[in-house]
Order: sequence, then structure tokens, then C-alpha cells
Amino acid sequence: MTRLLEINNLTIDFHAQRGTTRATDGVTLHLDKGETIGIVGESGSGKSVTALSVMRLLPYPGQISSGEIWYHPPSAPDSPVNLLSLPEKELLLYRGAQIAMIFQEPMTSLNPVIRCGLQVVEALQYHRKLDFREARSATAQLFDRVKMADSERVFQSYPHELSGGQKQRVMIAMAMSCHPHILIADEPTTALDVTVQKAILDLMLEWQTESGLSMLFISHDLGVISEVCDRVAVMFNGRVVEEGPVEKILSAPEHPYTKGLVASRPSLHRKLRRLPTVQDFVENNIAKVNEVTKEETESRRALLYAQKPILGVENLVVRYPAKKNWLGQSVDWLNAVDHVSFEVCPGETFGLAGESGCGKTTLGRAIARLTDSYSGKVRYRRLPGQNDGEPGSENPDLLELTAESFHPFRRDIQVVFQDPYSSLNPRMSIGAALMEPMNIHQLHENERIRKEKALELLEIAGLEAGHFHRYPHEFSGGQRQRICIARALAVEPRILICDEIVSSLDVSVQATVLNLLQDLQQQFGLTYLFISHDLSVIRQMCDRLMIMNRGKIEAIGFAEQIFDNPENEYVRRLISAVPGQ
Repeated sequence: MTRLLEINNLTIDFHAQRGTTRATDGVTLHLDKGETIGIVGESGSGKSVTALSVMRLLPYPGQISSGEIWYHPPSAPDSPVNLLSLPEKELLLYRGAQIAMIFQEPMTSLNPVIRCGLQVVEALQYHRKLDFREARSATAQLFDRVKMADSERVFQSYPHELSGGQKQRVMIAMAMSCHPHILIADEPTTALDVTVQKAILDLMLEWQTESGLSMLFISHDLGVISEVCDRVAVMFNGRVVEEGPVEKILSAPEHPYTKGLVASRPSLHRKLRRLPTVQDFVENNIAKVNEVTKEETESRRALLYAQKPILGVENLVVRYPAKKNWLGQSVDWLNAVDHVSFEVCPGETFGLAGESGCGKTTLGRAIARLTDSYSGKVRYRRLPGQNDGEPGSENPDLLELTAESFHPFRRDIQVVFQDPYSSLNPRMSIGAALMEPMNIHQLHENERIRKEKALELLEIAGLEAGHFHRYPHEFSGGQRQRICIARALAVEPRILICDEIVSSLDVSVQATVLNLLQDLQQQFGLTYLFISHDLSVIRQMCDRLMIMNRGKIEAIGFAEQIFDNPENEYVRRLISAVPGQ
């Protein structure tokens, strides 16, 4: 194999007032021509800063303390270049032209005030010295090459007007515009649903086959790694703890940390009592993996479905204006939720799955009355002591209630949102955030009792009392999601709507949060409406599930029935797109 990139003994430090944090500690890797090497590990393991250092794009206050990064240009393989010692002006000859990068979040990678097509044109004009007409023609060809539907519209669109998959295709077109020899892909499919993810991965592999491209592929999704990579390097605490062929590493891992990463990933074909975590393996080098038996499943179902439903959705329609006339009046409508009906029993975890844009999040928000509905009913069964004796008060239609009448029900139906970063007020301490809903709903007698309840919630969520006075920026993504769950529990709800709450978390942190949800359900008898595009997570968590497509129901039933014997063509396509299964 022809050596293309060598990373030797790379050490990166981040210097701050509180001290120095070592992000990578003596990392050594190599990449050969036409090869794809995967780098896996949890957030903070050092995988992204390793990739950024190749392009010399380390964020402040990061600093490369030692090491070398040698690039062997195919035009002169015997004259390698140390990228770390190049002057900035010379580095520009390699960055983008010979070594390109696709970042994790395309929304922050694309300029929000410049049309997408012009951003690709700019790269072509800078690196390939094309005039505008040539660059525009080349951009159109690139958009066709990445299978962009309606490429002319995309060219004229701003980033906020495109979906996540479309933005990522623009980033791939930009990265490949100068025919680079190395492509660094940093979590390129993390926030995408399985079908869009499969299309993006197929596109990258197709381009690699045609051009002999070499890839440095960073991901925490081992299923994606198994589909894309030839070799894999596992990083933990800034070091490479295991490296080898992807089949060997994923089927017979040797290091406890790698064993934990592999074991903590949910499976599409089984349900565990508890997901093992990386910590279980690192501390004990082994973890118990107990599968839920058929007898346990049947016993749980007998108890669940002997009850009257706590929630009943009847022919719900949520629509948005799709076209307006010159007077600004809506003349055409898009049904985001199209006559959907289902029931959920107390203590059940009911899953909503489907591609982005299928209507699952809109449905969850409509049930919680965070989005207006056009027609239909949402029946909610109150506790015996809650109804006021009026006809229909035991099982009211939540959509008919006034805002004032609905206020008590807001406490019973809580939502945990996808992004814990934007869900918490950055200027409010965690303790204040937990006490705020108690104050709004006038729970408990005084501030002292509310503070005690907040401290208790922190402990329930697996956090510490000392976190009470800290602010959101002082916590990791997984910790913030725990805080959001604790805040939802502060008003003692009966139904929790979980909207993609683990989609951006590492597999081990994801396992910890999912285990927490199962514990809370047992402790408080919670009912979950669990929304996710990750079918493996749905399989682990849900008693029943409903798969949606373009606002309509494609399938509804028990998880094993839908996954093991899918009768619907759309469902079969969705399942086949899940990587690593």
C-alpha cells in the first residue's frame, strides 16, 4: 500500500485559566491510498481534534505541543511534507485542494447569508482558478453528481431553506469540488435519519471507488463504521487504545473500553433488560447482558393492555400553508399529520419512528399543544380524583380546552426536547431551572421544600447536589439531557414526550440515559411517547411503535412483529437502511 498520511506522536493541549487539558496524548496513525480508517470513541476522547489538527484548524486555546503530521503528495510520494511546520500561505495549497473536510454540523459550516451554490463556486474559483461561468457549470455538475434533486433550486437556496441531508450533500460537493486525495469526514451523518444517512454513505463510497479517494472517517456509530471502514482506531482519554481491521475490532475487541462501546449499542433484533455501559467494562472488564425473555414480555403486556388508555388520538390533522396567492391568503395546504389515530396505555412506552419530515415531532408537539391542530381529538384520561364531575371531564378532549383550562394538564404532559443545549436557559442555574416549573404550577409550600425537591431530582437523574448552583455550559451533553429529564419530572407528570432525546449522544451516554428512563418508568409509573429515527433505540425502549411517512401511518404494532416480519414496503426499506445490522 502507498502511504498517504502519517500522524506521529501527536500531543494536543488546551490551556485555560483553570489549567491545561491534554486532548490527545501521543496519537500515532497512518492512512494508505484508497483506504478508509475509522476513528471511534466518546465525546472528549480526542478524535475530532486529531482530525482538525491535520488541517491546522484547532480551535483556540488548543495547541499542538508535539508530534508530526506527514503528507505524501501522490505527485511526489518520496517528498513528504510536514503539515505542522508549513507556513500558513503554503498550507493553503493543500487545505481544501488536496485534503478536504466535511464537518459534523453543516448548518454551522455553511455561511448562512450566502446562497449554497455560490459557496461551492467560491471554492472552485479559489482552488481551480475557474471563471464564474465555468465554476457555476461545474457546481451544477457536482450537485447532479451528489444526486441532489432540483439542483437549480438548491443552488439559489440559503442553508436554512434546505434539509439536513441536502446541506450535507452541499458540503460533500464542496469538499469534492477540487478532487482531493484525502477526505476527512467528522461525524457526517450523526443527525440524519437512516435512509438519508444510507444515501450519504453510499455516495461517499461510490466517489471513493471511482477516484481512489482515501478517507479519515470519524464517528461514534459503530454500525456506520462497520459499513464504511477498512481499519478502525479506538480512542479513549486522548490515546489510541486499540487498532486493527474493522471486522476483528468489532467482533472480537480486546480492550475493555472497546468492549463497552460494542456492547452498549442497541440491537434491532433483541431487547435487553438494561443496556451495558462503557463504565461497566472499564471498571469491571465485564458486564451482565440479560435479554428480555418472551415470558417477561407477555407478562408486561398482559398488565399494560388490561387498562383503559391514558391517551387517545382520533383523526388528528396538523396542516401548514404550502402556497399563498398574491393577497397572502393560503390556497394550498400540507398535512404534516394526516388523520392519525392511536391509543397509549398507562405505563406504556409507545414509539414514533420514521424519516425526517414524516410528522412524528409535529404529532408529539400537537399532543402537548405546542403546535396548533386543524382537526381531530386528543383524549386524556384523568385520575379519578382529578375530574370535576362534569360530563366528559373524566376523558376530556385536550384540543377543545381554552388555554386557561388546559394549564393544569400542562403539568401532566411534559416534553423533553432533542437539543439539551437550547432547552436550558444559559443564564439560569440548574437549581433555578428545576424549581421554576414548581413555582409556575404552585407546587409545595415554600422555597425550602422546592429546593429539597430539586436536590432530590438531581440525585434521581444521576447528578450530584453540588451541581445545584452550576450553569448549563458547565455540563456535558449527556448531563444536560439528564437535567432536562429532571426538570420535566419536577411537576410530577404522568406522560413524558421524549423527542429524539438521545440522537446526538455517544452510544455509552445514550445507554446511560435510556437506562435512566427505564428506571424512572418503574419508579414513577410514567407513560412515554418516545420519538426517534433510530430504529435500534426504538426496539430497545418501546412496547409498541408506529411508523409514519408523510404524515400518515405506515405500520403500527409490537416491535418484534414490525421488525422481524415487515409487511409494508416502506418499512422494509427503512429497516434495510439501518447500518451494521
